[in-house]
Amino acid sequence: MPTADLVITGARVRTLDPKRPHAGAVAVSDGLIAAVGEEADVHHWRGSATEVVDLGGACLVPGLVDCHSHPVWGLEMATGLDLGPVRDLGGLRTALAAAERTEGWVIGFGLDHNVFAGRPIDRALIEDVLDGTPAFLRLYDGHSALVTGAALNAAGVTGPRTFAQRSHLATDADGRLTGHLVEHAAMDVVSAVVPRPSHAERRTRLVALLSAMAATGLTGAHVMDLADLDLLDAVAMETVLPLRLRFAPWCMPGADKDALEELVALQGRAGRHWRVGGVKFFMDGTVEGGTAWLEHPDRHGQGTHAFWPDPSAYSEAVHHLHRAGVQTATHAIGDAAVRHVLDTVESLGPDSRLAHRVEHIESVPDDTVARFARLGVIASMQPPHTGYTRVDRSDEWSLRLGEARSARAWRLRDLRDAGAVVALGSDWPIAHYDARAVLATARAPRGAASARVGLTGIQALEGCTSHAALAAGDASFAGRIAEGFRADLTALGVDPVDAGADEVAEAPVRLTVTGGHIVHRGD
Repeated sequence: MPTADLVITGARVRTLDPKRPHAGAVAVSDGLIAAVGEEADVHHWRGSATEVVDLGGACLVPGLVDCHSHPVWGLEMATGLDLGPVRDLGGLRTALAAAERTEGWVIGFGLDHNVFAGRPIDRALIEDVLDGTPAFLRLYDGHSALVTGAALNAAGVTGPRTFAQRSHLATDADGRLTGHLVEHAAMDVVSAVVPRPSHAERRTRLVALLSAMAATGLTGAHVMDLADLDLLDAVAMETVLPLRLRFAPWCMPGADKDALEELVALQGRAGRHWRVGGVKFFMDGTVEGGTAWLEHPDRHGQGTHAFWPDPSAYSEAVHHLHRAGVQTATHAIGDAAVRHVLDTVESLGPDSRLAHRVEHIESVPDDTVARFARLGVIASMQPPHTGYTRVDRSDEWSLRLGEARSARAWRLRDLRDAGAVVALGSDWPIAHYDARAVLATARAPRGAASARVGLTGIQALEGCTSHAALAAGDASFAGRIAEGFRADLTALGVDPVDAGADEVAEAPVRLTVTGGHIVHRGD
């Protein structure tokens, strides 16, 4: 009789398996769930080498998954001074004046657009306190940065440039570069000369970050980029990755047939606890940055263009990948962007092989909501982003959109009620990776979305488990606690379905198990 590697007892198990919704014990063997039942049902799985964990009444659920994250690439995005706590321009100036230098640079991240209180983002607001020091400061949305004149000089930038994607180096009315770099191509011009962490430092930080993520109950993440896979594989060969990572490399404007075939060839590349699966597109940028593609301009007259200068080229690329059997995930925040992605998926025709995804979906009208379920498109959303807005809608996101569109903020419940699959994530480092905060804010949205009805407890849990598995195409072996499924498990001190949202946000994480390996033990 085979024995288990791990037996978990004394649990209140929410399996999300309709055949057996509740249980009290689970046995794990070779990374898979071997048995689910009560303690007597798994007793015979115990052997001399079996580790037995008594959860003492904690709630065991399928392993929580962050459906939109950047844990490898994000290590560089989240380098230097954390500007997240800064609330106004005075606070920013004080923080920069006292900032440590990294090889002569000031590097920061997490800077809130609201700090500028509606002013144009301009290096003139900060350069005097930096005394000629080059600075590269990422705004929290990850789609823009503020740099100083010294940084522009270090990169050899003396004037505006033209890019294949919708991106630009901002100028003022006199044509002077303001230091506001809008979208990825513009940021890359300067980030190329910014000091980078060493390979050894990135390796150390990656292990620490993944361990910290596991400590919040995460067992996996859908990674919306293709980062340094050599670094990742080296770490995975040395130790068990605490999270199971699924990468979707980017497809950017200008990609030709050869570039698309390279993306197809990457599919299935894998190591222990990681694999490449899917391709990530951008249909627009962000509301705060003026680059979300909107059906009507924002209050500054911006937001009228797609990230792909030729949206039909995006659609052709999706068709190419779809024919090759590759799932696509498209960043689409504005209503026009979301509509174009749905139109593109609809043009593919009926096909049950692939469920394509839309990432973010921050404000859309009723007719768009209804199309997600009809077309079988996954709605991948990040509830913690609601924290960057304000209840009185005096924040930059709400002001740019105006009353009608800001009232449609983050329609999580509407999408679920319409029958759509809603996968939940954090978009770390844009928002904190804590899985409990994702569950809590899905149930109790914040800021401009606080008036909206949130998800129920079970819907929020499904968003990080069974719906996460559907979003990854893994529903036949992940997202539930059932025999033969992956042994990815999370134990919380409270039941995330019945407990209040505030309790879930602070819930002790008793145990995190990824692929049958215990990767975190709580007190």
